[in-house]
Parts: sequence; C-alpha cells; structure tokens
Amino acid sequence: MTRQTEQTLLLDHVDMRIVIGETSDSAADRNTIVQLDPDHPGFRDAEYRARRNRIAQIALEYQPGTPIPDAPYTSEEHEVWRTIWEALDDAHKEHACQEYLDCVRRLDLPKTRIPQLREVSAKVEALSGFKLEPVAGLVEPRVFLESRANDVFLSTQYIRHHSTPLYTPEPDVAHEIVGHAVTLASPRLAELNRLVGRIVKRTTSTEALERLARVYWFTIEFGVLREDGKVKAYGTGLLSSAGELEAMHNADLRPLDLEAAARQDFDPTDYQPILFCADSFDAMYQALKDYLFDWK
Repeated sequence: MTRQTEQTLLLDHVDMRIVIGETSDSAADRNTIVQLDPDHPGFRDAEYRARRNRIAQIALEYQPGTPIPDAPYTSEEHEVWRTIWEALDDAHKEHACQEYLDCVRRLDLPKTRIPQLREVSAKVEALSGFKLEPVAGLVEPRVFLESRANDVFLSTQYIRHHSTPLYTPEPDVAHEIVGHAVTLASPRLAELNRLVGRIVKRTTSTEALERLARVYWFTIEFGVLREDGKVKAYGTGLLSSAGELEAMHNADLRPLDLEAAARQDFDPTDYQPILFCADSFDAMYQALKDYLFDWK
C-alpha cells in the first residue's frame, strides 16, 4: 500500500457533500450526478459498475411519492454490510451519544443484510416525519440540503465495493442509513436538518452559505458532545465510520461556539483535527436551533 493510498483510506466514509455558494444550471436537478472516478475501488470491476447502473436507473425513473423499488443486492454486498456493522457495533457502544443509540434501537435495522430504502424510509417517517427518496449518485450540495426543508432525505442505494468494506470515497447506502437515516429518526435532529434546508432555500449569498457550510460540518456532520463525563458523537460523518469515531478523541476539542465554527475552515480529506464539543445533547440542540432560527 502506497503512502498516498494510506492517506486516502483515512477518509473512511466521510460525507463530502457540503453547501456551495455558486449554483450551476443543473443544480435543481436531483439526478445530476458526479461520475465514478477512475480511482474508485470499483472502477475496473465491470460487474459492479453494471449493477450500480441498474441501481442508478431505479432513482432516475423514480417518481416522488411512489413506492421505492428494491435494489438488486448480491450476497457479496450483503457481506459488506455485515462487515461494516461488525466494525460499528462496538464503536457505537463506546463513542455514540444516547440519542443516536436510542434511534438505532427504535429502527431495529437488520445487520446481516442491506435494508431496502423503502423499509428504512417507512420506519424513519413514523418516528420523525422524514422520508427517504432515492438518487442515482452524488447530487448538487444545494439540492441535497434543500430537500430537507420538505422532510425529504435524498439517499443513494448502491453500496461500496467489496474490496474496501470499511472505505468509500463517496456517500453510499451504508453511510446514508447508518449516519443520516438513523439520526433523522430523532425528532430533534430531524428538526435541525429541516431548519438547515429552509435556510439554504432562502440564502443566495456565497459568503453566508460558506458560513452555513462550516456550521453544518461541525455540528450535523462532525458534532460531538459530553455525556456522563465522556465525549460522544452525534455527527453523521463520525457515526457511520469506526475509524472516525476512534480518531475523534485525538482532535482538538473546543467548546461549542457556532460563530467560531462558522469561521473555522476544514479539510474533508482527512480525520478532523478540530471538533466543537457541546456540554450535552440538550445544550447542542438548543444552541443550534436558536442559531438557525436567528439566521440572517
């Protein structure tokens, strides 16, 4: 393994979708996607790419409000899901906040097979009102976030390549479900996501969106808090990655200051060296809710 590969694998499954200020002509199209990169672990696997294309076609043909067709997963891909959960089970018990663990228990997702998006969506909607809808791949950041204003989370259905079960260079169904879907089953976390979506819809300033991107990154994606005297994760980028959960304890932990977070740059290609830590889940929820309500 080369040094460059070692650095790349540190990504684990960090979500690369962040708010952008400039919007292209295709930004309103949820099916405008980023193509598979030649460095992707599955790029040279013709069978994997063909199956991803079939799964992408489900999203391309999907009409919002209709039942989500099942994705054609293989036994090899179900094994990838099992491997991910084996790594995360103990990590969650050690590093995840109670709000997240309660949502895992309520959703009761299968750990030996990839759950279909339709069944996860039905469970999440019953708990918080949020629905999951399929997209073919990585969508424009603005579209990805604006959809939350309407209680919709746009989710991929494909899973990462079997050669790297604990690494993906893009959000896949494991990250979407283990990270986002589980947290969206929390009414309070769902409310915060909804507020972000509403702000993105009404904000056009590049500078303002960049500030929001940083706040979003250091809270909903990479937020931590103190619980029973220990640092616990509530951010989706942390909760969907055993590597990230372990590495968060090496970060420079700073008190939750959302104005400071709005000015703090971040590097999405590595473990996060700086994290903002709330005193509790309640304190985080109230601070972020107030900040988003007061957003100008």
